[in-house]
Amino acid sequence: MAEDFRSERDSLGEVNVPARALYGAQTQRAVENFPISGQRFGRRMVQALGLVKWSAAEANRALGTLGEKEAGAIARAAREVAEGRWDGEFVVDVYQTGSGTSSNMNANEVIASLANRYLDGSETEVHANDHVNFGQSSNDVIPSAIHVAARLILERDLLPALEELAGVLREKAAEFDHVVKSGRTHLMDATPVRLGQEFGGYASQVERGIDRVRQASEELAELALGGTATGTGINTHPEFAAKAIGRLSEVTGLSFREAEDHFEAQGARDALVQAHGALNTVAVSLMKIADDVRWLASGPTSGLSEILLPAVQPGSSIMPGKVNPVLSEALMMVAARVAGNHVTMTVAGGRGNLELNVMMPVMAQAFFESANLLANGSRAFNDRCVRGIRANEDRARELLELNPSIATALNLYVGYDRASEIAKKAAAEGRSVRDVVLEMEILDPKELDEALEVRDMTEPGFPGKAKR
Repeated sequence: MAEDFRSERDSLGEVNVPARALYGAQTQRAVENFPISGQRFGRRMVQALGLVKWSAAEANRALGTLGEKEAGAIARAAREVAEGRWDGEFVVDVYQTGSGTSSNMNANEVIASLANRYLDGSETEVHANDHVNFGQSSNDVIPSAIHVAARLILERDLLPALEELAGVLREKAAEFDHVVKSGRTHLMDATPVRLGQEFGGYASQVERGIDRVRQASEELAELALGGTATGTGINTHPEFAAKAIGRLSEVTGLSFREAEDHFEAQGARDALVQAHGALNTVAVSLMKIADDVRWLASGPTSGLSEILLPAVQPGSSIMPGKVNPVLSEALMMVAARVAGNHVTMTVAGGRGNLELNVMMPVMAQAFFESANLLANGSRAFNDRCVRGIRANEDRARELLELNPSIATALNLYVGYDRASEIAKKAAAEGRSVRDVVLEMEILDPKELDEALEVRDMTEPGFPGKAKR
């Protein structure tokens, strides 16, 4: 068993570390101290840590604060971390020290080990703190990495998924524009709408959500890098932050900038809370859309059944032939989870005690989970459900014919009170408004046809009389 471990030392003494691990004593202590959830930071956060360490090494090389050999080896190792070659070495639980120091040291130790491997035979030795972490602190690295990772997820994963969904919803809005159906408010029959108008409304919701996410991404462009321990910038070159952040912008293709106020950037996580607010709003939109699709497809005999969803899997283990709106349900659960994460963001964001927020890892995990769930959930809903939706035109026409709210168009002809009488009689007897009006001989057939032209009712103006 002893051969499976090696002895490493930190400021607290010796620690047994797995023999083949690239990480060292401080990472191992964190593994032992925080056996809490089994959750580790995912690909984007590890990528961001690698990119921050790479940009720091390149900046320190340019400034002469690190030697050419050390900086070159660190940069090479950090790029490999960013590329995902060493993800298995990032072993610290999300629920750890609130500054994320354990994850920062995990990155420092892995990169130092790799750098020393590349420098094998050289007199130069890379130290995790003295070299990889030079000019930095966990307190500015971790918030910076969170912002970088968050923007990568938003720009590369979430926004493309939302744009695809919005595009397909727009296509469906055009495809369904000719289908006139019953509108509903309070889940009760209301004046006619076009199915295309409903889907156009859904497309607009997603498009506005895209705008909100873009604004949120821009809010995350400020980085804390350069503030070191408390925001003062102690132990770093005055030009370090600008040079490192410039390289980050180049390598990611995203525009980052140094924080205007390092005390705000490290003592608070308000930008991240606000950005998650955009995710929460997108989740609310998707909940409404997915739930509407579920209602509109309800049936097939005792519900609305105005749209037909693709059958993607059997819906029951006991009821033969049953098919359920499973993609809607999955997306609604995603929205519920995001709403829960927003509570976590709100509570944790308020723990910016004095010069440092001390709940950063859980905020990062909540944000990344929300963004990933929204991206993957939107894509699945779009690909497996929305693309295959068809209008059930016969059913829409059948329900519209019996909709008593069509009598609203008669207000201009017979007044509200008489129109109300007609609507109530039609509803009570299960007859159409048209039949009741003809029976009561209130309007002649030609005038009635003009008044009850349902397509006219879906546009601004006065049905029937607008043509005069």
